[in-house]
Amino acid sequence: MNLGTHEMARVALPQPRLVGTVSVEEALYRRRSIHEYGTGPLTLEEVAQLLWAAQGITAPVGLRTTPSGGALYPLEIYLAVGEVVGLAQGIYHYRPRHNEIEQVMADDRRRALASAALGQRWVQQNAAVLAIVAAYERTTTKYGERGVRYVHLEAGHAAQNVYLQATALGLATVLVGAFEERQLATFLGLPAHHQPIALMPVGRLAAG
Repeated sequence: MNLGTHEMARVALPQPRLVGTVSVEEALYRRRSIHEYGTGPLTLEEVAQLLWAAQGITAPVGLRTTPSGGALYPLEIYLAVGEVVGLAQGIYHYRPRHNEIEQVMADDRRRALASAALGQRWVQQNAAVLAIVAAYERTTTKYGERGVRYVHLEAGHAAQNVYLQATALGLATVLVGAFEERQLATFLGLPAHHQPIALMPVGRLAAG
């Protein structure tokens, strides 16, 4: 179900934690692409930390956790909520400048996203899914066709940030790049100028 503008729910996120207990070196060493997930919901604090790692603000002038060609920041992050404590199921759009998420679609969309991702079951068998989405024109207007390369480099930075943050939090994730683009855009409720680049399902580590 699409939500009308007057129905959109905005949820303020906890402030990101800037000091953790896992070093960058340890997170790099432990980082893995994980396809099997344990059970149990994510917390709002965990979700907020993952979103901040992907595209969070790190300076008053608007600089973010990922480098961006010309500081144009063409990426948008969407969140498909299945099991997150305190959040209704649905699709949310991350608003980094306000440190909040805005619900754009209701109901559990994980099965639909898995279908768009060519039936990859790990897209459904998790607590939530982050979607890395691009508004290419923000970068190509300045850099032309080379800007597409810059957007993809930035998406790789964002994905690695999520990997490392998930590892530091003791969570599991994997980068998914195989999907039917138009179908996925529809299931995420994306505007016409937003194109999906990757999905990252996130959940608890499986026992053992």
